[in-house]
Amino acid sequence: MLGQDTPFSESAGEKKALVVDVDANRMDAWLAGQLAPEFSRNRIQSLIKEGNVRVNDQVYCEPKRRLTTGDRIEILLPEAEDPTPTGEIIPIEVLYEDQDLVVLNKQPGLVVHPGAGNWTGTLVNALIAHCGSSLSGIGGVKRPGIVHRLDKDTSGVMVVAKNDMAHRHLAEQFADHGRTGPLERAYQAIVWGRPQTLANTIDAPLGRSRDRVKRAVRTDNGDDVRHAVTHYTVRARYGESADANSLASLVECRLETGRTHQIRVHMAHIGHPLIGDKEYGAAFKTKVNKLPDDVAAVVNRFHRQALHAYLLVFEHPRSGEILRFEAPLPADMTELRLAFESIKPAM
Repeated sequence: MLGQDTPFSESAGEKKALVVDVDANRMDAWLAGQLAPEFSRNRIQSLIKEGNVRVNDQVYCEPKRRLTTGDRIEILLPEAEDPTPTGEIIPIEVLYEDQDLVVLNKQPGLVVHPGAGNWTGTLVNALIAHCGSSLSGIGGVKRPGIVHRLDKDTSGVMVVAKNDMAHRHLAEQFADHGRTGPLERAYQAIVWGRPQTLANTIDAPLGRSRDRVKRAVRTDNGDDVRHAVTHYTVRARYGESADANSLASLVECRLETGRTHQIRVHMAHIGHPLIGDKEYGAAFKTKVNKLPDDVAAVVNRFHRQALHAYLLVFEHPRSGEILRFEAPLPADMTELRLAFESIKPAM
């Protein structure tokens, strides 16, 4: 069914109107770029085939239809019926647990909650299997018990609520970011080079990047731009000297706000992206060529951003006790740190 002047399917949902800004070989690829990360290319292809896309007022069901600059696209995004998460036996490292909460050390590579492209194999699936029905409905069907999250490839300490009381109390603490309460969150990152000062604050608003999936420092007044503040302290420097030409640094970061990819974007913004960060540090990949061969080998096989949430302090929602949890650097970041230390001892 190509170029038919037929109505959209009767599915309920949101309609989006778009105008093609550049010639495109495939309609599905162009739409996937515009609607990422909410909709995958496979999902876009399904929507096209189901008659949910019109080009210049005509329905087209062929995903590889060519688009030209100025084409008017109307797409119906039916309300998705997301699957309810189910329990899966996935190993998790529990640091503490009681009737109200679970504190764990999340391993890198584990997505926190189900979403597009990751409906299974998440931390939520693991927690449902671990905690049973006690998590049901707390904080939403797709995110039961989740009050904060870490990126898939960021490791470290997280707390999860096991009942509504705990969820409300913990959510309030995280929303406050420790401004008036006891909450503390600290991260360790291994970054390229050495920041100009050993301790400083990065105050730079963040919003969507042109890439849409990424974030960027923004100075405009766009609706998606949010205030963002990161405090960092250099804990060690690695390289041939202790000056600004150091090859890498171990940095502690503390958040005054909690924006998506905040540490990663802020450190890249000041010229010191996280080692292994494919989104925000790709331009620094050639720095590996300056490393000794054995160190370069370690860096080349490090396939995630070097970021670890090592410290979490919060008030227990029932007892009021201040709880403190620390998790040491995971094995891959420890190997990375030791490799750099072999060039020059930490300061």
